[in-house]
Amino acid sequence: MNPGPLRGPSNFDFMDYSAIFLIILCASVAAYFLGRQKVVASIGGMKSINKLHSLPGYYGYYAAIWCALPGLIFFSIWLGFSDDFLIDRVITELPLSTQNLPSSELSLVVNDIKNLAAGGFVSSQSGLDIQNAATLYKNLQYSTKWILFGLLSVIMLAGFVIAWWRIEPRFRARNQVERITRIGLSFASSLAILTTLGILLSVIFEAVRFFQQIPITDFLFGLTWSPQTAIRSDQVGSSGSFGAIPLFVGTLLISGIAMIVAVPIGLMIAIYLSEYAAPKSRSIIKPLLEVLAGIPTVVYGYFAALTVAPLLRGSGSFLGLDIASESALGAGLVMGIMIIPFVSSLSDDVLNAVPQAMRDGSLGLGATTSETVKRVAIPAALPGIVGGVLLAVSRAIGETMIVVMAAGLAAKLTINPLEAVTTVTVQIVTLLVGDQEFDSAKTLAAFALGLMLFITTLILNIIALRIVRRFREAYE
Repeated sequence: MNPGPLRGPSNFDFMDYSAIFLIILCASVAAYFLGRQKVVASIGGMKSINKLHSLPGYYGYYAAIWCALPGLIFFSIWLGFSDDFLIDRVITELPLSTQNLPSSELSLVVNDIKNLAAGGFVSSQSGLDIQNAATLYKNLQYSTKWILFGLLSVIMLAGFVIAWWRIEPRFRARNQVERITRIGLSFASSLAILTTLGILLSVIFEAVRFFQQIPITDFLFGLTWSPQTAIRSDQVGSSGSFGAIPLFVGTLLISGIAMIVAVPIGLMIAIYLSEYAAPKSRSIIKPLLEVLAGIPTVVYGYFAALTVAPLLRGSGSFLGLDIASESALGAGLVMGIMIIPFVSSLSDDVLNAVPQAMRDGSLGLGATTSETVKRVAIPAALPGIVGGVLLAVSRAIGETMIVVMAAGLAAKLTINPLEAVTTVTVQIVTLLVGDQEFDSAKTLAAFALGLMLFITTLILNIIALRIVRRFREAYE
């Protein structure tokens, strides 16, 4: 088999997928101007615009949508299935001994073919069959891109012709554009919901596999977390302990310390910026807080490990307290500092959204600024403030780097903030790193932890929504 010379990417750069997307965009822009120009010309110019059912721009949007949307749909379908088709075609040209390999080994061969076609490295010494397959794969990509361009051009031209034929002064272009926009927004919402549902179902599926190996009671009520399992059955310590209570206690302990630090300070900063700060001071402090929110978490981790932890250990020795080098207190304090900008920024925006007339009315009735803040501004902005706090809680629960560097990996059941603990997210990362088989209890435990973390977060959100609804009704 000799598929021919291998065509490099330099021969076909202009036909890259990004270039095709750019072609679709340019074609839709051209369709917009052509559709708009046609309807304007049909009424003799812009002076007779009252003869149109819709503004001229809507006719252009209609033509652009009919040109771009069918092309984008076809392009998306092509991207989803074309590579699988090419790989199946290439596999049929491989020797039967290679085709009959197990799926795991065959996938390695496919990766070698793709990497070799792209000019990268392969996992092993590639033979003549792999090289020929890579050449065939590259040539098929080259040919199919031309086919894609041809079909895409025909589809987009057909869509534009349909729109061009329907465009006339009495055509309800605005209604059609708004209907298509509404359908697009509904599709986007449905896609987001389905994506979330898909993630949840995948986690549930793997968690069920875990609970088939480990009883759910041992997981929920176990007090020892030691997931170290042997790869082979003849190794010592082939079974571990999967009690998740120490992990959730550690997560709640560190998150609680972080929220004790972040919520009061962040809320006070927001109140100062929105109610007391001068415009010049606000213009300086607000950007500084935004910059603080953009600092990578690994930097906070270094700060916790190199500055906060030694400071706490030294202060504890001075006071006669035994503080571990990696403690929940150090991780919680630094995590709270990291979360302060989120709480303050969101709360500040919400407080500024409260109508000024409400403040003026309170001040006009003789209330002081502090009384106005307590009795008017905060109750009115309470739902938004609770939302910001929830976002901060989610950030605290999902944080990993600070906990790894400041609190360690020890799964210890304790509520003493001076001792080392770990969190659920840290253990999830730890479980999924290594050479353990993916269907082992150690690896599947990560999905069980993820499921329980999802349920815990969901319960917290429900409680928060109930609290917000109660306070909102009381205020109204």
